[in-house]
Amino acid sequence: MRVKINNTILELVQGDITEQSTESIVNAANTQLLLGGGVAGAIRAKGGPAIQQQCNKLGPTTVGGAVKTTGGNLKAKYVIHTVGPRMGQGDEDNKLRSATVNSLKLADNENIKSISFPAISTGIFGFPVDRCAEIMLRTTIDYLKGQTQLEQAVFCLFTKSDFNIFQDELKRQISNEGNAS
Repeated sequence: MRVKINNTILELVQGDITEQSTESIVNAANTQLLLGGGVAGAIRAKGGPAIQQQCNKLGPTTVGGAVKTTGGNLKAKYVIHTVGPRMGQGDEDNKLRSATVNSLKLADNENIKSISFPAISTGIFGFPVDRCAEIMLRTTIDYLKGQTQLEQAVFCLFTKSDFNIFQDELKRQISNEGNAS
C-alpha cells in the first residue's frame, strides 16, 4: 500500500527489512547497541561485523534516541539504530513516538532520502502491534507534513498479520484526514 504525504511516498510492504533497498533501514535496538536477536540479529548476520563495530563506539544510547552506522553488506547504505520502549517501563507511547521521530530527524539531518522501519518494540519488548501501528504511522504522517527531504518512508512488516494491522491503521488514518493523495 502506498500513499503520498506532501512530497514523500509512505509505503507498507511485507518482508525482510534486511532486504530493503532504501538508503537506510531502522534497527529496533537495545540501549547498549548490542545486535542480539530479532531484527538486530538479522541485521548483524547479513550486514557483517562493521555494523556492530560502529555500534560499540556509539553506545550506549537512550530509549527514544537514534544513531547511525554503516549498512555494511546490506543493500541499505546505513542503519539507523533506535531504542523503543519495553512494555512495563512506563510512558511507552511517548518513548515510541520519540524513537520514530528521532529516526526520521536523523535521516533528514544526514540527507538520507529513504528509510525503512520495522514495527519497533513489538518483538521481545512486548509492545502491542496495533498500538505500535497507530503511534508510528501517526508520528510519521505528522512528520512528513512538515519540512523534510525524505522521498520515501517504508514500513517493512515481517508477518502478514503485522502487515494487515498496519494497512488497516493506515487506511483509517488516511480516511480520517483526507490529506493524502
